[in-house]
Amino acid sequence: MSQDLMNYDQMTQLALRGVVRDAIRRVIREDGLPGAHHFYITFQTRFPGVNIDESLTKKYPEEVTIVLEHQYWDLKAHDDSFEVTLKFGGVPKYLYVPYTAITRFHDPSVGFAMQFDPPEEMVETVPSNETQDKPRAPLTLAKLKLEPEAKPVSTPSIRNAKSASKSTPPLKKASKKKPSEDAKKDGENKVISLDAFRKK
Repeated sequence: MSQDLMNYDQMTQLALRGVVRDAIRRVIREDGLPGAHHFYITFQTRFPGVNIDESLTKKYPEEVTIVLEHQYWDLKAHDDSFEVTLKFGGVPKYLYVPYTAITRFHDPSVGFAMQFDPPEEMVETVPSNETQDKPRAPLTLAKLKLEPEAKPVSTPSIRNAKSASKSTPPLKKASKKKPSEDAKKDGENKVISLDAFRKK
């Protein structure tokens, strides 16, 4: 079999991460999660471009799983990243996460899950005529020039992605109900991995 010079594996990974982006955009467009849907998003806390509170990085030095369900502020979905403010131990914390830092996306309400290859594999191939020691930049969704989703009139405007809101806006759909634990076994979930796209 010929060598894959098209990097289909990388393109597939980036395209699947676009599903996460589009899911978040729908939540924004509809001003909340529809029905019983809620998201568990796992990402690498030290991945380049991740911007979270230092206390969270110390507590979760490798990965952290966040839940988008009842309480969140200022959820925004950019082409290459999303940002949101969530409560950790009762204290609001701002998060800015590139989609390439995500390792798992799970919507337990319908048993849907996607698991991604480690982000460190999401790098561009250095041309053979360049020095191999040259740092390689991570791929992004924008580099694939994906068709941007049409922005409806009701979509909130995007502020500077690196700036957190100084004021504390009201909670979105505040509820005393705690995010439900993932009670479903892995066998009941529809997990999509890159292996499903590879020719056996």
